[in-house]
Amino acid sequence: MDNFKKIVAENIIKLRTSKGMTQAELGEMLSYSDKSISKWERADALPDAYVLKKIADVFDVTVDYLLNEHSPDEKIVVEKPRTYSRTVISVITVIGIWTLALFAFVITWLCSMPTPLIFAYTVPVSLIVLLVLNSVWGIGKLNMFIISGIVWGLITCVYLTFYQSNWWQLFIIGFPAQIIIILSFFIKKKRSQ
Repeated sequence: MDNFKKIVAENIIKLRTSKGMTQAELGEMLSYSDKSISKWERADALPDAYVLKKIADVFDVTVDYLLNEHSPDEKIVVEKPRTYSRTVISVITVIGIWTLALFAFVITWLCSMPTPLIFAYTVPVSLIVLLVLNSVWGIGKLNMFIISGIVWGLITCVYLTFYQSNWWQLFIIGFPAQIIIILSFFIKKKRSQ
């Protein structure tokens, strides 16, 4: 068992140093402390199967690579994950939403009751879809801006819907909402030991 721990430890060290990462950086990516990473690299402890899978994903290798011994001069075999152009998928999705909005506008126009407000409501709908895609793909840095756009877009839509009433006061709601959005992105998850 000690030999097995040593093999895993050597592989983690080799992968981490080849990427130029510190133990703290790896720990942050795995939601573990640098002390846990240090224990694994000293072969004092062994990560569980779930964590081994996460480590393999971080370094684009298989779990099998982590569990087997390798010669010092052996190159790291990177598993080639299937990648899709996230940007292209996002753009196609947003264009699809706007195409549906245009279709709905043309239909209402042909029925002699054009509703240009459809386009105003398309903005928050597009942003909600982008938020979902962005969250799935794990690019959390953009979420604050997308959520801000959704809030301000919805406020603008309600204002435009009731434009005759001149409800400009609705925009006042946006300021505390914006503060809440910004502050919520400064909440840090406590690292598990």
